[in-house]
Amino acid sequence: MRAVDTNVLVRLLARDDQKQVEAAEAFVARGAWISHLVLAETSWVLDSVYGLGPARIATAVELLLEHRDLAIQEPDVVARALDLFRKRPNLGFSDCLVLEIARQAGHLPLGTLDRELSRADGAERI
Repeated sequence: MRAVDTNVLVRLLARDDQKQVEAAEAFVARGAWISHLVLAETSWVLDSVYGLGPARIATAVELLLEHRDLAIQEPDVVARALDLFRKRPNLGFSDCLVLEIARQAGHLPLGTLDRELSRADGAERI
């Protein structure tokens, strides 16, 4: 299966350049894979560049999880990160994803200097 980068996902979600949206849709129509890194970058772009709030970012991640032509790396991990993000949006989706990746790999606690993240189950403030 082919993979996509952040720009492709952003075009699919933001739909702000019709020519690029069409190219992105044509590419993923035959199936495409999304890595954790690309998903984290996409959430950052949606927040910092497009100004989307946590609820809209969560909806975007959910759309990607449910997309018929996209396969996300470890979708169960991403779904748990999404659940945590919806409960604790001030953490940011990327931090939720990092924590859930560490949990899946059996590498807890996740050491962090982030006060808010350290309050999440499985994280430890250092």
